[in-house]
Amino acid sequence: MATMRVLIADDDPIIRLDLRQMLESLGYEVVAEGGDGKQAVDLARETQPDVCILDVKMPVMDGIEAVSIITEENIAPTILLTAYSDKELVDRAKDAGVFAYLVKPFKPSDLPPSIEVARSRFEQNQQLNGEVSNLQEKLEARKLIDRAKGILMDEYKVGESEAYRRIQMQSMNLRKSMREVAEAIILAKSI
Repeated sequence: MATMRVLIADDDPIIRLDLRQMLESLGYEVVAEGGDGKQAVDLARETQPDVCILDVKMPVMDGIEAVSIITEENIAPTILLTAYSDKELVDRAKDAGVFAYLVKPFKPSDLPPSIEVARSRFEQNQQLNGEVSNLQEKLEARKLIDRAKGILMDEYKVGESEAYRRIQMQSMNLRKSMREVAEAIILAKSI
């Protein structure tokens, strides 16, 4: 199995160094380090890590804002490290789409479960998003085909199954998807 690539961001260089050493001793590859949230986002875009570990309190842009952008752009799962565990921060972190939340001080043994679970959840989300997109596309195609069937039924006074068969035959003859044939029928009718 390939080594997990990790981006870390913390405004304290000593904490970054400790975190890097912990991660490397656990077999992870640290591909980038940042000192503020904006730098973390830029580095995440550039390096496309498997996981991002960010401190909450950082200059320029805090970790939660950075998580929000990294999540929105679907770059990688994020884990927040913080000395703060108040409800408001936790709620902001959840809303931003964080995959794990570790409170400092933490032990090296706390990292692998958080990293592995975050990555696994991220991959599951990716798969679900792909399935949702696929289903939305199929639904849209189905609506177009139904509209085209209605046009053919009205125009040629045929039943629904015959209209469907005509779209299907045209699809095969033209080597086009049924959706493309349906769109052409709808377009031709609207002219």
